[in-house]
Amino acid sequence: MTEPSTSTYPYTLEVEPNPRAAGTWQWAIRKHGKLIQRSDRAQVSEAKARAQGSETIEKLLHGGDEGRY
Repeated sequence: MTEPSTSTYPYTLEVEPNPRAAGTWQWAIRKHGKLIQRSDRAQVSEAKARAQGSETIEKLLHGGDEGRY
C-alpha cells in the first residue's frame, strides 16, 4: 500500500498484489478512507497499476472524463 500524498488530497491510492490472479496487481482509490473506485482489470506490474491509479486520481482531481465517475 502507498502512503497518503498531500498532492492528491482527499484521495489516496492503494496498490497491492491481486489475490485472485498470481503475478498481477490491482489498485484502489479511497476518499477520506472510503473506497470510491478500484481497478477493473489486473495489471501485469506494480508500476503499471500505480500509473493507472494515479492517472485516475488526476482525472478525479481535475475533472477529466466528467460523468464517468
